[in-house]
Amino acid sequence: MGKFYSLEPILKHNCQYNMIIGERSNGKTYACIERALRKYLEHGEQSAYLRRYREDFRGKRGDALCAGHAELISRLTNGEWTQASYYAGKWYLARFDPDINKIVRDEEPFMFGFALSEMEHDKSTSYPNITTIIFDEFLTRRIYLTDEFVLFMNVLSTIIRHRDNVTIFMLANTVNKYAPYFKEMGLGHVAEMKPGKIDIYSYGDSKLRVAVERCKPNSRKGKKSDVYFAFDNPSLQMITGGAWEIDIYPHLPEKYKKSQILYIFFIYFNDCLLQCEIVDGTKGVFIYIHTKTTPFKDEDTDLIYTEEYSQKINHRRNILHPMLDIEKRIANIIKSEKVFFQDNEVGEIYRNYILTCRAMGRDVSRV
Repeated sequence: MGKFYSLEPILKHNCQYNMIIGERSNGKTYACIERALRKYLEHGEQSAYLRRYREDFRGKRGDALCAGHAELISRLTNGEWTQASYYAGKWYLARFDPDINKIVRDEEPFMFGFALSEMEHDKSTSYPNITTIIFDEFLTRRIYLTDEFVLFMNVLSTIIRHRDNVTIFMLANTVNKYAPYFKEMGLGHVAEMKPGKIDIYSYGDSKLRVAVERCKPNSRKGKKSDVYFAFDNPSLQMITGGAWEIDIYPHLPEKYKKSQILYIFFIYFNDCLLQCEIVDGTKGVFIYIHTKTTPFKDEDTDLIYTEEYSQKINHRRNILHPMLDIEKRIANIIKSEKVFFQDNEVGEIYRNYILTCRAMGRDVSRV
């Protein structure tokens, strides 16, 4: 097994999208930047580096992105260039000139920086030489941008225009297996993938193909640094072995009878259906959330929260923006942090739904 990640296995499938998910610091980004450098030096082709916010690659972060490629650059250019330099949203081949005591850059950048949050600023610009797009850290445990997948598609449209020679890489650590990208792209089995597996998705009669790789750990013995994360905490397995990051959530505090259930509502998120029960417990009212495995009994009357738009009067999008009295009661219980879960997986689904509600811009509580 190689020490660091290699693009070779996933590139054999010749897909337009290449989604690569694995442990931190396994070389995903390094491998893609190396490809960008080789494409530029060998064929004059440029690349795009995409992040959610410009602050993610501005200034010192921009300089640090390619710092590990200095030796490679020097070797590939026979010493003509010795480093990469970030300047004004672009990366250039560069070298230090002792005669003038400053960094000298190549005339053309080998890579451009793009931010999803600022995509409107790039719409009128043309990038005919970009053939590689690297969307780094596309998964997050924080709030996604509103309609983020649409923003991503708009950025791609701005860069690609009318061409079909662009390869897209989407890179992420295993931080969130209920991310909106999986549903928006029709990737139904990412959460269940085993390390080392590559799945290929196709879409009807179109030529579109998406390769999804769940990276193997770099070493079966782990990294030397794993000793610093050896606490008995499941959340740290993402750092040490590439397991999906899952928080620890409060479980059912007491057993209760059906007669103690005051109200039942539902959350349908990311193709997962959760049943939520308001319970009159011995120490106060709380909400218990668990998966629902049986069909709805009253789908046209039960209160259902879903991020999807619906004309049905009993469907609501944002649980944090109450309108009816029962919704206000639900929001107050959430605000008081009296919410408990069947298991940590259910907690993760709920957490991602709440983040989606916050992204809607109408957050009335702090969860």
